[in-house]
Amino acid sequence: MNASVSKEALDARDRPARLTVGVVGAGRVGPALAAALQLAGHRPVAVSGVSDASVRRAAALLPDVPLVTPAEVLARAELVLLTVPDDALPGLVEGLAETGAVRPGQLLVHTSGRYGTKVLDPALRAGALPLALHPAMTFTGSSVDVQRLAGCSFGVTAPEELRLAAEALVIEMGGEPEWIAEESRPLYHAALALGANHLVTLVAQSMDLLRQAGVAAPDRMLGPLLGAALDNALRSGDAALTGPVARGDAGTVSAHIRELRAHAPQTVAGYLAMARATADRALDHGLLKPESAQDLLGVLSDSGAVTGTNGTHGPDGSGPGEKR
Repeated sequence: MNASVSKEALDARDRPARLTVGVVGAGRVGPALAAALQLAGHRPVAVSGVSDASVRRAAALLPDVPLVTPAEVLARAELVLLTVPDDALPGLVEGLAETGAVRPGQLLVHTSGRYGTKVLDPALRAGALPLALHPAMTFTGSSVDVQRLAGCSFGVTAPEELRLAAEALVIEMGGEPEWIAEESRPLYHAALALGANHLVTLVAQSMDLLRQAGVAAPDRMLGPLLGAALDNALRSGDAALTGPVARGDAGTVSAHIRELRAHAPQTVAGYLAMARATADRALDHGLLKPESAQDLLGVLSDSGAVTGTNGTHGPDGSGPGEKR
């Protein structure tokens, strides 16, 4: 790795134009990060995107930045953000390296939570400087994303000689670097997906059920409750558990399952899985007494065969996983 090139490339304070920035993959993440870097004084010069939505996002967040091919992005930029889906990243990196698009001394940054820097090895062999900077944030594809980066944690993996560079870039985007070891990236990403992605599903299901129950503004009803629950959980962990499962109210849980089967059978599998996990944690933490848990666990066990969305019985009723 060319350490002298990296120092020159990153000592932006001595350069009037600072770094030129390119984006490969104008999804929700790339344009927002490039816009944040622009606010810090860097200069977006090229972006690639295929779908109509990508073109619109790039135009909104990076006006006047030309839309070009991925190879042309790398030809124009000193710092390149690779913001494509996780499964597409290895092939993209290999393709760019094999076609000679990667230039020595070029900063190549991917934003995948799953991968560290090893996925960039083909580009490293071509002389690129690899960084993995994953913002622990959900993105909308609008200008609000740039504001949300303020104080956002980034999962950072980088070679030792590029740690200061990685830290500087994250701080310039308004974020806080959190160092993640290469081998810990999949576990780190699983933890974030478990908390954030599944939370969206749970909240959406809850709002659907409230509408069925006649609540006109389920978002207004849930907002204060969920805000308090999240705050309590972040402050106190398992000690914040409340509700019928944590109390061992088997009759109430049984009634819940009966109503869900009747009105929203597609939610039963998720309810049962979360109830079992909650019961386990409540037991381990001493909130749920073993004598109170027996009937509750019996209810959850007896409800193991659940009704799926097609009305048939199956082992879980869950659907295929989705990416971000």
